Amino acid sequence: MKLYNFAMAPNPKRVAIFIAEKGVEIETIEVNIRAGEHKTPAFTAINPLQDLPLLQLDDGTHINQVNAICRYIDDVYPEPPLYGRTPEERAKVESWNHRVQMEGIGAVTDAFRNSSPNFVGRAIAGPHSYEQIPALAERGRLRIDNFMKDMNAHFADNQFVLGDYFSVVDITVFMSIEFATWVKKKIPEDCTHLQRWFDAMSARPSIKK
Repeated sequence: MKLYNFAMAPNPKRVAIFIAEKGVEIETIEVNIRAGEHKTPAFTAINPLQDLPLLQLDDGTHINQVNAICRYIDDVYPEPPLYGRTPEERAKVESWNHRVQMEGIGAVTDAFRNSSPNFVGRAIAGPHSYEQIPALAERGRLRIDNFMKDMNAHFADNQFVLGDYFSVVDITVFMSIEFATWVKKKIPEDCTHLQRWFDAMSARPSIKK
Protein backbone atom coordinates (compact mmCIF):
# COMPACT_ATOMS: atom_id res chain seq x y z
CA MET A 1 0.00 0.00 0.00
CA LYS A 2 0.94 3.63 -0.53
CA LEU A 3 -0.51 6.67 1.21
CA TYR A 4 -0.63 9.97 -0.65
CA ASN A 5 -0.27 12.56 2.06
CA PHE A 6 0.24 16.20 3.03
CA ALA A 7 1.68 15.87 6.51
CA MET A 8 0.66 19.22 7.98
CA ALA A 9 -3.03 19.05 7.03
CA PRO A 10 -5.65 17.90 9.59
CA ASN A 11 -7.21 15.03 7.64
CA PRO A 12 -3.89 13.39 6.71
CA LYS A 13 -2.86 13.76 10.36
CA ARG A 14 -5.96 11.84 11.43
CA VAL A 15 -4.93 8.91 9.24
CA ALA A 16 -1.30 9.15 10.39
CA ILE A 17 -2.37 8.90 14.04
CA PHE A 18 -4.69 6.00 13.22
CA ILE A 19 -1.88 4.11 11.46
CA ALA A 20 0.46 4.76 14.38
CA GLU A 21 -2.14 3.43 16.83
CA LYS A 22 -2.26 0.27 14.71
CA GLY A 23 1.51 -0.04 14.85
CA VAL A 24 1.87 -0.57 11.09
CA GLU A 25 4.08 1.06 8.48
CA ILE A 26 2.70 2.29 5.15
CA GLU A 27 4.79 3.91 2.43
CA THR A 28 4.00 7.61 2.20
CA ILE A 29 4.12 9.90 -0.84
CA GLU A 30 3.95 13.61 -0.05
CA VAL A 31 1.69 15.74 -2.27
CA ASN A 32 2.32 19.46 -1.72
CA ILE A 33 -1.08 21.13 -1.56
CA ARG A 34 0.49 24.56 -1.20
CA ALA A 35 2.25 24.06 -4.54
CA GLY A 36 -0.99 22.82 -6.13
CA GLU A 37 0.28 19.29 -6.72
CA HIS A 38 -3.15 17.88 -5.81
CA LYS A 39 -4.62 19.67 -8.83
CA THR A 40 -2.20 18.36 -11.42
CA PRO A 41 -3.59 16.15 -14.21
CA ALA A 42 -1.57 13.20 -12.89
CA PHE A 43 -3.07 13.35 -9.39
CA THR A 44 -6.56 14.24 -10.64
CA ALA A 45 -6.46 11.11 -12.79
CA ILE A 46 -6.26 8.93 -9.69
CA ASN A 47 -8.39 11.14 -7.44
CA PRO A 48 -10.89 13.41 -9.25
CA LEU A 49 -11.87 14.99 -5.90
CA GLN A 50 -8.29 16.30 -5.58
CA ASP A 51 -8.24 15.75 -1.82
CA LEU A 52 -5.87 14.10 0.63
CA PRO A 53 -5.17 11.62 2.07
CA LEU A 54 -5.49 8.94 -0.61
CA LEU A 55 -4.69 5.26 -0.11
CA GLN A 56 -3.42 3.18 -3.03
CA LEU A 57 -3.76 -0.59 -2.65
CA ASP A 58 -1.32 -3.08 -4.11
CA ASP A 59 -3.67 -3.82 -7.02
CA GLY A 60 -3.86 -0.13 -7.95
CA THR A 61 -7.24 0.57 -6.33
CA HIS A 62 -7.52 4.02 -4.76
CA ILE A 63 -9.50 4.86 -1.62
CA ASN A 64 -10.05 8.46 -0.52
CA GLN A 65 -11.78 10.08 2.46
CA VAL A 66 -10.45 9.67 6.00
CA ASN A 67 -13.03 7.28 7.39
CA ALA A 68 -12.99 5.01 4.35
CA ILE A 69 -9.21 4.72 4.59
CA CYS A 70 -9.27 4.09 8.33
CA ARG A 71 -12.06 1.51 8.03
CA TYR A 72 -10.05 -0.36 5.41
CA ILE A 73 -6.92 -0.34 7.58
CA ASP A 74 -8.97 -1.43 10.60
CA ASP A 75 -10.25 -4.43 8.64
CA VAL A 76 -6.82 -5.37 7.29
CA TYR A 77 -5.12 -4.89 10.67
CA PRO A 78 -7.86 -5.76 13.19
CA GLU A 79 -5.76 -5.33 16.34
CA PRO A 80 -6.30 -3.16 18.21
CA PRO A 81 -9.88 -2.57 16.98
CA LEU A 82 -10.54 1.16 16.72
CA TYR A 83 -14.04 1.04 15.20
CA GLY A 84 -15.65 -0.91 18.02
CA ARG A 85 -15.35 -4.40 19.51
CA THR A 86 -19.05 -5.28 19.53
CA PRO A 87 -22.03 -4.44 17.30
CA GLU A 88 -23.18 -1.88 19.88
CA GLU A 89 -19.77 -0.23 20.09
CA ARG A 90 -19.44 -0.14 16.32
CA ALA A 91 -22.79 1.63 16.07
CA LYS A 92 -21.75 4.15 18.73
CA VAL A 93 -18.44 4.78 16.96
CA GLU A 94 -20.26 5.51 13.69
CA SER A 95 -22.75 7.80 15.44
CA TRP A 96 -20.12 9.72 17.39
CA ASN A 97 -17.72 9.97 14.49
CA HIS A 98 -20.44 11.48 12.30
CA ARG A 99 -21.34 13.95 15.03
CA VAL A 100 -17.75 15.05 15.60
CA GLN A 101 -17.10 15.26 11.87
CA MET A 102 -20.04 17.69 11.58
CA GLU A 103 -19.76 19.64 14.83
CA GLY A 104 -15.96 19.65 15.18
CA ILE A 105 -14.03 19.21 11.93
CA GLY A 106 -16.90 20.70 9.90
CA ALA A 107 -17.22 23.78 12.08
CA VAL A 108 -13.50 24.54 11.94
CA THR A 109 -13.45 23.94 8.19
CA ASP A 110 -16.26 26.49 7.71
CA ALA A 111 -14.47 29.03 9.89
CA PHE A 112 -11.09 28.52 8.23
CA ARG A 113 -11.90 28.13 4.56
CA ASN A 114 -14.39 31.02 4.60
CA SER A 115 -11.93 33.46 6.17
CA SER A 116 -8.41 32.54 5.06
CA PRO A 117 -6.95 34.67 2.23
CA ASN A 118 -5.38 31.47 0.88
CA PHE A 119 -8.82 30.03 0.10
CA VAL A 120 -10.43 32.87 -1.82
CA GLY A 121 -12.55 31.19 -4.48
CA ARG A 122 -11.86 27.79 -2.88
CA ALA A 123 -14.11 27.79 0.18
CA ILE A 124 -14.95 24.12 -0.35
CA ALA A 125 -12.30 21.50 -1.09
CA GLY A 126 -12.42 19.78 -4.46
CA PRO A 127 -12.23 20.51 -8.17
CA HIS A 128 -14.97 23.19 -8.24
CA SER A 129 -14.69 26.85 -7.25
CA TYR A 130 -16.83 28.32 -4.47
CA GLU A 131 -16.63 31.83 -3.06
CA GLN A 132 -16.12 32.46 0.63
CA ILE A 133 -19.13 33.40 2.77
CA PRO A 134 -18.00 35.46 5.79
CA ALA A 135 -21.18 34.63 7.70
CA LEU A 136 -20.28 30.93 7.53
CA ALA A 137 -16.90 31.74 9.06
CA GLU A 138 -18.56 33.52 11.97
CA ARG A 139 -21.08 30.72 12.43
CA GLY A 140 -18.24 28.21 12.34
CA ARG A 141 -16.45 30.00 15.15
CA LEU A 142 -19.60 29.93 17.27
CA ARG A 143 -20.05 26.24 16.54
CA ILE A 144 -16.45 25.60 17.68
CA ASP A 145 -17.24 27.25 21.03
CA ASN A 146 -20.33 25.11 21.48
CA PHE A 147 -18.49 21.95 20.41
CA MET A 148 -15.80 22.49 23.04
CA LYS A 149 -18.38 23.14 25.76
CA ASP A 150 -20.34 20.02 24.80
CA MET A 151 -17.23 17.85 24.76
CA ASN A 152 -16.10 19.28 28.10
CA ALA A 153 -19.41 18.20 29.64
CA HIS A 154 -19.06 14.76 28.08
CA PHE A 155 -15.54 14.21 29.40
CA ALA A 156 -16.65 15.04 32.94
CA ASP A 157 -17.75 11.40 33.20
CA ASN A 158 -15.74 9.68 30.45
CA GLN A 159 -12.07 8.85 30.02
CA PHE A 160 -12.51 8.62 26.24
CA VAL A 161 -15.43 9.50 23.98
CA LEU A 162 -16.80 5.97 24.43
CA GLY A 163 -16.24 5.61 28.16
CA ASP A 164 -13.03 3.68 28.84
CA TYR A 165 -12.59 2.52 25.22
CA PHE A 166 -10.15 4.42 22.97
CA SER A 167 -11.49 4.62 19.43
CA VAL A 168 -11.12 6.46 16.15
CA VAL A 169 -13.55 9.05 17.51
CA ASP A 170 -10.94 10.25 19.99
CA ILE A 171 -8.63 10.92 17.05
CA THR A 172 -11.37 12.90 15.29
CA VAL A 173 -12.05 15.00 18.39
CA PHE A 174 -8.33 15.60 18.98
CA MET A 175 -7.80 16.87 15.44
CA SER A 176 -10.89 19.06 15.73
CA ILE A 177 -9.35 20.78 18.75
CA GLU A 178 -5.92 21.06 17.16
CA PHE A 179 -7.38 22.28 13.86
CA ALA A 180 -9.32 24.96 15.75
CA THR A 181 -6.02 26.68 16.59
CA TRP A 182 -5.82 27.55 12.87
CA VAL A 183 -8.65 30.04 13.53
CA LYS A 184 -7.18 31.06 16.90
CA LYS A 185 -9.58 29.01 18.98
CA LYS A 186 -8.19 27.27 22.07
CA ILE A 187 -9.75 25.19 24.80
CA PRO A 188 -11.41 27.68 27.20
CA GLU A 189 -9.93 27.85 30.69
CA ASP A 190 -13.15 26.65 32.27
CA CYS A 191 -13.23 23.50 30.08
CA THR A 192 -11.03 21.56 32.49
CA HIS A 193 -12.40 18.13 31.59
CA LEU A 194 -11.71 18.69 27.90
CA GLN A 195 -8.23 19.97 28.73
CA ARG A 196 -7.51 16.89 30.86
CA TRP A 197 -8.56 14.62 27.99
CA PHE A 198 -6.59 16.65 25.44
CA ASP A 199 -3.42 16.52 27.55
CA ALA A 200 -3.75 12.75 27.91
CA MET A 201 -4.22 12.41 24.16
CA SER A 202 -1.20 14.61 23.46
CA ALA A 203 0.94 12.24 25.51
CA ARG A 204 0.01 9.18 23.43
CA PRO A 205 2.96 7.83 21.40
CA SER A 206 0.90 7.92 18.19
CA ILE A 207 0.37 11.65 18.54
CA LYS A 208 3.84 12.52 19.85
CA LYS A 209 5.22 10.68 16.81
